[in-house]
Amino acid sequence: MMLSILCCGKISKEPLVNRYASRRKSVFAETYDPEADDDDDGARAIFPKTDEQRARLCDSVKNILLFRSLDKEQMNEVLDAMFEKKVKAKDYIIKQGDDGDNFYVIESGIYKAYVGEDQKHIHTYDNSGSFGELALLYNMPRAATIQAETDGQLWAMDRQTFRRILLKSAFRKRKMYEALLDAVPMLKTLQSYERMNLADALIPKTFAKGERIIKQGDAADGMYFIEEGKVSIRIQQDAGEVEISNLEKGQYFGELALVTHRPRAASAYAVDNVKVAFLDVDAFERLLGPCMDLMKRNIGDYESQLVKIFGSKNNITDVR
Repeated sequence: MMLSILCCGKISKEPLVNRYASRRKSVFAETYDPEADDDDDGARAIFPKTDEQRARLCDSVKNILLFRSLDKEQMNEVLDAMFEKKVKAKDYIIKQGDDGDNFYVIESGIYKAYVGEDQKHIHTYDNSGSFGELALLYNMPRAATIQAETDGQLWAMDRQTFRRILLKSAFRKRKMYEALLDAVPMLKTLQSYERMNLADALIPKTFAKGERIIKQGDAADGMYFIEEGKVSIRIQQDAGEVEISNLEKGQYFGELALVTHRPRAASAYAVDNVKVAFLDVDAFERLLGPCMDLMKRNIGDYESQLVKIFGSKNNITDVR
């Protein structure tokens, strides 16, 4: 369940292939325990690339969901470890039931996925996307066959490097964010597994001193949990912006617009260098249902706070 959130959406599309479970089992004994792996200086796969190749690879992986939670150093390790694979039309990239060897990111070309004995066509990748992660993550045979429909270009990463980077990253991220989320009173209503899913869905972001994090009046894209630093919450009035609160580690902001489905009611600025965990709007709606009543009650507290500051609601510019 390590990457249940990171890999959502593909598990249901790629059925398990039990009839191949007895084939070439040696690979599936190679388990990886991220908790027991303390070796950060071990040998790493590095495939030299030109600036042009690295730029193309960066463009290919930038929207891959699996990599969204990686920090800059981990992302560079991913880029170093990937190698080019040119394919011709009708080449088989992976075959259902085989051992998982590589994870693939598409740079160019059209690829079709087939499953079952009758090789039913279930999906077409058109010059973007990735495939091959399930067999590597879950120690299972390939769940589908992928065949090139046209000539194309892939980027590949071997099984051991993929699992070490992705699984270790996910493990560390979950441990780090579980500690952060445990300190948020609102989330005490969540069950342990719900907090783990929430930790998996968070995305790290950093902001420099003085940088605006959210802007009053903008559409809401998610909410933020503060890991490090201080955040100033300000409301625009006729005379200029007025600070209404100052938030620190363990506090959160940005949820009001998500609960009310209105534009941002205030702006947020980094008082110093700030590190936050960002939860996008889709994950918010999927994972924080149990906390919704509490957040709605907090709206009343928020409005009461504004009345104390400005004297009455009539003095508040309502941008929501």
